Amino acid sequence: MYDMKNSSHGKWFHLNTQDIIEQLNTNSEKGLDSKEAVKRQELYGKNVLSETKRESNFKRFLKQFHDILIYVLIFAALITTLLQQYIDTTVIVLVIIINAFIGYIQENKAEKALHSIKKMLSLHANVIRDGQRTKLGADELVVGDIVLLSAGDKVPADIRFLQCHNISIDESALTGESVSAEKKTDTLPEDTVLGDRQNMAFSGTSVTSGTGIGVVVETGNDTELGKINTSIAEVVEIKTPLLQQTATFGKQISIAIVGLGVIMFLFAYFLRDYGIGELTLSIIAMIVAAIPEGLPAIMSIILAIGVQNMASKKAIVRNLPSVETLGSVSVICSDKTGTLTKNEMTVKSLVTASNSYKITGLGYTPEGKISYDNKEADVEGDEELKRILLCMKTVNDATLAKDENHHWKIHGEPTDGALITLAEKANKELPHLQKEAKIPFDSEYKYMAVLTTYHDSKYIFIKGAPDRLFEMAESTNTFSREFWEEKMLELAKKGERVIGAAYKKVPSNVQSIHHEDLKEEVHFLGLAGIIDPPREEAIQAIEECRNAGIRVKMITGDHPETAYAIGKQMGIGNGHHALEGRKIDQLSDEELAEAVQTYDIFARTSPHNKLRLVEALQSNGEICSMTGDGVNDAPSLKKADIGVAMGIKGTEVAKDASKMILVDDNFKTIVSAVEEGRRVYDNLKKTILFILPTNGAEALLVAGSILLGMSMPLTPVQILWVNMITAVTIALSLAFEGLEKGAMNQPPRPKKSHLLNGYYVFRIAYVSIIIGMTCLYLFINLSNLGYELHLINTIILNTIVFGEMFYLFNCRNELDPAFSKGFFTNKVAFLVSGLLILFQIMITYVPFLNTALGTAPMKLSHWFIPILLGAIVFLVVEVEKWMTRKVRS
Repeated sequence: MYDMKNSSHGKWFHLNTQDIIEQLNTNSEKGLDSKEAVKRQELYGKNVLSETKRESNFKRFLKQFHDILIYVLIFAALITTLLQQYIDTTVIVLVIIINAFIGYIQENKAEKALHSIKKMLSLHANVIRDGQRTKLGADELVVGDIVLLSAGDKVPADIRFLQCHNISIDESALTGESVSAEKKTDTLPEDTVLGDRQNMAFSGTSVTSGTGIGVVVETGNDTELGKINTSIAEVVEIKTPLLQQTATFGKQISIAIVGLGVIMFLFAYFLRDYGIGELTLSIIAMIVAAIPEGLPAIMSIILAIGVQNMASKKAIVRNLPSVETLGSVSVICSDKTGTLTKNEMTVKSLVTASNSYKITGLGYTPEGKISYDNKEADVEGDEELKRILLCMKTVNDATLAKDENHHWKIHGEPTDGALITLAEKANKELPHLQKEAKIPFDSEYKYMAVLTTYHDSKYIFIKGAPDRLFEMAESTNTFSREFWEEKMLELAKKGERVIGAAYKKVPSNVQSIHHEDLKEEVHFLGLAGIIDPPREEAIQAIEECRNAGIRVKMITGDHPETAYAIGKQMGIGNGHHALEGRKIDQLSDEELAEAVQTYDIFARTSPHNKLRLVEALQSNGEICSMTGDGVNDAPSLKKADIGVAMGIKGTEVAKDASKMILVDDNFKTIVSAVEEGRRVYDNLKKTILFILPTNGAEALLVAGSILLGMSMPLTPVQILWVNMITAVTIALSLAFEGLEKGAMNQPPRPKKSHLLNGYYVFRIAYVSIIIGMTCLYLFINLSNLGYELHLINTIILNTIVFGEMFYLFNCRNELDPAFSKGFFTNKVAFLVSGLLILFQIMITYVPFLNTALGTAPMKLSHWFIPILLGAIVFLVVEVEKWMTRKVRS
């Protein structure tokens, strides 16, 4: 009986097939006995991934009330209910519920990644049981089952190959490799990384060609896919910097407000002649005045506008706080293929015995030149060049054509597509040679050969791995292996994948070809150097990142030399070579945290490597963005401060685990999103700088009236009106302010930076004092003049609102003058100011609003008071900004 506890979990690739068969107690010819399979399933469970519980929608809605500022408002609503102030209660409750709905709608945390992983699993499997071939549900598989795989199959579990017949598997979703992996049965070293485990097939991947037979070694959660599934479920998402800062800010302001309320209550109760009911209402009015109720709503709106702006720049953000997180990113970890590069293989170098050629043009668009010595090569007059191009074109299974959008696309392997495109760049059209016979590419031989007729003679053209073609050509006297190996090394050092070409002339009566035909008289034609070219806009974007103090790190499944060569071209790396995944596995968490400060290129990485790299960066205090497209990227995408999935080539699992999706898979789009994130954060700070003086002024006004033993200048309902109307009208215009000058030349803000710096606190304090104390002085004077209380309330209410409206134009620029070049660029500021004036006229003169808010009509002369105060606030702040600029310069 097979014992799971004593099995070689994770090391099956290191054992030979006979040892595995014995350890799993199975039979490679007859498979498992059905009764034994049932026992194993009863003991170890079905071949399925574990389910995770999802939070109910109702519970997620209730969580929106879990905020200390909301608790204070709920307490205020309860007190006003007990005092039978039902209008006040109704308004406070409406504010609470509206904020909760906004939070619920924008915080869509439905976790779809685990569901998407389950969609990748195979539904059926062809197995051998009881000596008979049979088709089973994939969930019925157990360890020890013998599985048969063929082209088009999804791999149903993790399988160790016993037999391989030209089998290739698309593992891109799991390993990140874009080229199908060729499989073999050989035992591999113990430190072989996931992407190099050629004797294994992994659950959820797809067979692209060939056939194979293997034994199931892992099922369910123990498969590589299952481990990723578990990692996603276990990853604890980090709160965004904004949510951390607002949580701290909310606690601090709540403690301050409640503390002040208690002190004021005790003072007024013992030293002023207040009734307990009147005093309680006054304290509630002060607490309501001090709480920025409209701030959560306006912050959500600003973030939502940021989401829309990013969508127009081809970046889809899946939850609102992530918009702001982008603005604080200090490290961007990027995949290479398709993000930093075009994911279109391109021949850049061509070497023959006589010359070395450079090829211009990128991707599969057949535009460019083959040049030698800075001149376009004459293909017709250079038989050596013509012959190698003919070889690359003829020994090829790919086709090149335009799609419905008139973009050039290849059908076939990327390498073949690059060679077809190369042939199309010749200055003379090459003849189309018929394939009279063919030796298909085989992973065992690593070459392909075609029999064809050229110039009335029969030739075998051969294309494949250079070392295999070198062996064929060594029998000819003109071949120098040392010369060609040196040329091959030169191309490899440039990060180019090298393909060799050769030919053999055969008698005209030859009708078929075999491997034995290629053992002698083969003439080597030359080498082609192929790269996946960097995106030019990505190189520019990396430079912009450098200017903005953001480090770019490349994390890829490619080989170290290729990764380092591409990184060097793109400006990634600081002189150090790439750090390999196998070395990452050997480092402790502390050593890795140090290594990520030194290295910028990481190659041959596994899913666990990527997750550890993100954790190491975060342990160093970095705000980390991680890009990815495969299932293997999902845990690190979820763990990162801002996970970024590819929209074109990304799997659904990667998209669901990420917070942002790139529609165009372009690194440049990430940098544009970072720029938008910085703009959003600056505008959020401006909004706080604008809103809090309203609360400060109202709190000072109410506190002053309590200290003086006077009636309330504003009722709780009037205070809530001022707070909400200024937040959802004029504060909204700040969301449309452009990026501050020089913002992308500043380093990312520190992770532990405060939402309000010292200067902001100073500004909020003195603007609050100007408005609050002026309104208190106005209240005292109007009371002494015998004005009716409702009219005084109305004048005070409009004075605060107009003071804030004028102050809005101070806040549009942090320190630059209000009347700068961009004064008229934000038309929304003027539109919402007009709307605000309209609303204030309505609550002043419309009878039913007079009743609801306790206001009264004002004379035309009374409007001079709010306009004058607004102008004073505007001038004082502009003078202060001018003085601050002088001091800082």
